[in-house]
Amino acid sequence: MKKISYVIPCYRSEQTLEKVVEEIIHTMEEMPEYLYDIVLVNDSSPDGTIQVIRGLCEKYPFIQGIDFARNFGQHAALMAGLRHSDGDIVICLDDDGQTPANEAGKLIAKIEEGYDAVYAEYEHKMHSTFRNLGSKANELMLRVLLGKPKELYISSYFAVRRFVVEDMIRYENSYPYVIGLVLRTTRNIANVKVTHREREVGSSGYTFKKLVALWINGFTAFSVQPLRVATCIGAGCAGIGFIYGIYTIIKRIVLPDIPAGFSALMSAVVFFGGMIMVLLGILGEYIGRIYISLNSAPQYVIRERFNADNGQFQQREAQQSFKEQIGKG
Repeated sequence: MKKISYVIPCYRSEQTLEKVVEEIIHTMEEMPEYLYDIVLVNDSSPDGTIQVIRGLCEKYPFIQGIDFARNFGQHAALMAGLRHSDGDIVICLDDDGQTPANEAGKLIAKIEEGYDAVYAEYEHKMHSTFRNLGSKANELMLRVLLGKPKELYISSYFAVRRFVVEDMIRYENSYPYVIGLVLRTTRNIANVKVTHREREVGSSGYTFKKLVALWINGFTAFSVQPLRVATCIGAGCAGIGFIYGIYTIIKRIVLPDIPAGFSALMSAVVFFGGMIMVLLGILGEYIGRIYISLNSAPQYVIRERFNADNGQFQQREAQQSFKEQIGKG
């Protein structure tokens, strides 16, 4: 029997997480041909999320819980969950209930058709306007810098085969970017349409600062395109400066009575000075990440784990026993 592992990064989800887990359980009861387990990763949530995870792990032996020592971000939480999963197919979804767990069968069926990765595609997204704008900017960045096919829709609800997960978790640097890792591993990717629900409780954990950090991480972790763009901009600015210098000399010779333009000079200085600072900032971002990686900064630090010592065989036995108890009940 094939096994499905569900990975859920958790942050401020004490009121929604249990519903998501129950929905996964009910969904998998309708697919008895698969075994499954669930990995819940608490990204140092400030509310009672860890207590909910602890209670779910006590109730269901096939659920693993991971508690981070501090907040490392959604992608670090996904990487931790992927490393603790052992399913033949791994499905990642959100903890707020907006990604419908009861439609996981669509992703699994598409994987069984032969695809290596499958992303959920939403016809009508229920995110806020700010979050939708951020998603569009991220979509553009993925196409330009990481070579994502234009027709491929990327979301936080996706399924991947085991070999893709094994390649993804080889990445041990400090700034993981899950989408980039998937695109680096395979291009045999498909979409399936699913429903995107409205958020019932709370608001998105992605602030403007976090979205900017995600974009920077995306285009500096897996692409040297920004450096190439910086080189082109630098060459263009140098060309503009050279042409303007020739123009100034010719103008001085042809019209010697016209005084040299102080405002034009200051504009050129400010323009080129600003461009130099931007290009140095891009270069410094790369160098800083290299420095942090050389210092072996961790992707995440785990404070506590729940049900982590069950092992694959024991998890499967516990789940089978649980299914039998449900059947008898």
